[in-house]
Amino acid sequence: MKNRIHRVTHLAPGESGVITEVSLDEGADARLGEEGVRRLTELGFVPGERVRVVRRGFPSGDPIAVRIGTSTFALRRTEAAAIKIIRS
Repeated sequence: MKNRIHRVTHLAPGESGVITEVSLDEGADARLGEEGVRRLTELGFVPGERVRVVRRGFPSGDPIAVRIGTSTFALRRTEAAAIKIIRS
């Protein structure tokens, strides 16, 4: 199941994956828009980068704290759903 494409929203705290794509599709919230996808890309959410979920907000799981390299970001679930990964 490691090679299956998932979204960052499917990762539990402590789990990680390698980004394969950042895009809007049927699984991502259209409210994010292309501007939101561009913003994520500018922040470093690009194919090949490893992303790790650090923590989830309580009680709803929103926002999701994720780490890329030495940087930590708080993403809304709508943003995290646009990031496709392969678990590692």
